[in-house]
Amino acid sequence: MNVRAELRPRGQVSSVLIVDDHPLYCDALAAAIPVVFPNCVVEQTASLKDALKRLETGFRPDLVMFDLKLPDVSGISGFITMRDRLKTVPILVISALSSSELVRTLMAEGAAGFLPKETSAQELRRVIARVGAGGKYLPKAYAERIARDEGGGRAEPEHPTLSALTPQQQKIMKLICAGKANKQIAYELSLAEATVKAHITGLLNRLGVKNRTQAAVLVKSTMGGETGDPEARAFLSG
Repeated sequence: MNVRAELRPRGQVSSVLIVDDHPLYCDALAAAIPVVFPNCVVEQTASLKDALKRLETGFRPDLVMFDLKLPDVSGISGFITMRDRLKTVPILVISALSSSELVRTLMAEGAAGFLPKETSAQELRRVIARVGAGGKYLPKAYAERIARDEGGGRAEPEHPTLSALTPQQQKIMKLICAGKANKQIAYELSLAEATVKAHITGLLNRLGVKNRTQAAVLVKSTMGGETGDPEARAFLSG
């Protein structure tokens, strides 16, 4: 069977923006795209700043392939900036960073998919086709792990401990308990507000609650005076 015919999606992608600072990997991505989308215009930028500048010229990609670790930004905040700028354009995240928590947060924040950098060329082409057609993509191992965790396959403690949070999430949780808004938290910790929102999404997932209020109630309820959780008391008083 012809490779192009097998991979061609129902939707057509005529332009792709690659945001990655590794030339060899960028070239590999750029070479894979025309196999799936013939005559597609492929633009490459090596930083978030350059990508935003390119968008300011009027270039409107049908698909973005975005590396999380760039010279001017690292982590989910760069993705969120690009997502907010492009609104409905699908963004396929490509990264060597691959924790389950990171992938879960990315998908919750609207990523079209997550692609580990060690993905084979053949699988890469299939992923591009699926995402370009409006689908979502997660490597099988991640999809199964996330489904298992969300479906209750993982035994969770009745009261998740604060040690489940990362150091940055703990700082943010403490400020949430103090009644601080996202904007105030961002200012006090010298973070972008989008980064704060991403951390809050992560800590809500880890604590197994749906919103900031539930998180604060959970943490404060574990104090419970003399019989409460000493970890929670130390956390809030520290």
